[in-house]
Amino acid sequence: MATHLKNLSDFSHTTIPNGADYKIAIVVAEWNAKITGALYQGAFDTLIKHGVKEENVISMPVPGSFELTSAAEILLTKNNGLDAVICLGCVIQGDTKHFDFICDAVANGVTNVSIKHSKPVIFGVLTTNDEQQAIDRAGGKHGNKGDEAAITALKMAHFSASI
Repeated sequence: MATHLKNLSDFSHTTIPNGADYKIAIVVAEWNAKITGALYQGAFDTLIKHGVKEENVISMPVPGSFELTSAAEILLTKNNGLDAVICLGCVIQGDTKHFDFICDAVANGVTNVSIKHSKPVIFGVLTTNDEQQAIDRAGGKHGNKGDEAAITALKMAHFSASI
């Protein structure tokens, strides 16, 4: 469904598992900090709201979205107790191909880390044409992608634990 028709923070159509038994890491890019800070706050608050204990949320900043993949890899390699890793970032289209390379690398990297470790690694990266679109998806009129990433982490951690 097109984002303009959907609120990223509306979960009325789904059941959300309780997160009391889960340990979840949030890796957040510092680049575009105004946006990623809002994404982080949404993810953190949503995890707490759904039962994840504050001490079971590991928060780690990284310089930019490109570094999200290696941070998730390091966390899952060194911390076997994690049930999921949420990767939060924001890449805004510019005048060069840099946008395409970063977005592609991060999306593929997150997928590969998840497959390698058989753990949910959640792609919570905004890839927008301009700053206003990012604001609209980081707590603005389209909700918060951070909320969506946290719910996805809970659902996938529950899925993994249920198998």
